Amino acid sequence: MSQRIAYNDVAPDGIKIMMDMEKYTKTSSINQTTRELIKIRASQINGCAFCINMHTSDARKMGETEQRIYCLNVWEECDFYSPDEKVALELTEHITLIPTKRIPEDLYKRVREHYEEKQYVDLVLIINQINSWNRISIAMGNTATES
Repeated sequence: MSQRIAYNDVAPDGIKIMMDMEKYTKTSSINQTTRELIKIRASQINGCAFCINMHTSDARKMGETEQRIYCLNVWEECDFYSPDEKVALELTEHITLIPTKRIPEDLYKRVREHYEEKQYVDLVLIINQINSWNRISIAMGNTATES
């Protein structure tokens, strides 16, 4: 991986905060597969090749299928994502594109049909976390490399 700046060395306290948030999101009750699908979808929208590469690899290691990974950018047209996953992906798109999409009340209500109050907060944190990582990765010039 090439980087413009070794940001882990330059700003270790800031990166530690990011890593602490990462640890928190992994302890949430949000399904591990759903977390990875969120990370991939947000990274697709943001155009972060480094994060797409990382999270598709992680998803495969967890047993995610190629079909579900390849079709994530058209999830609405697929019947092999669960209703819980679909509403989480919709929320991901709305938060990632918040200047134009916002979070309409009907989306909030649909999410809450599948996720409890704390889970809603955790979904928002997971989505914000990957959006932050995407922006850090792109700004620092991280590139996807072959495994």
